Amino acid sequence: MNTVTNLNQFRKAKARRDKRAKADENAVKFGRTKAQKDVEAARAAKAKRDLDGKSRS
Repeated sequence: MNTVTNLNQFRKAKARRDKRAKADENAVKFGRTKAQKDVEAARAAKAKRDLDGKSRS
């Protein structure tokens, strides 16, 4: 006699695998390291300081 399988479990497990794979793909595609984010923030801060230094009071 065959065992009863719950198809909802398989469907949800497949959805979780697909979602995780998509998230990993997006992390590679769009993700930045902390060092890259820090460099970008430092450059933005310097640009703001330079611009503020050139403004008239």
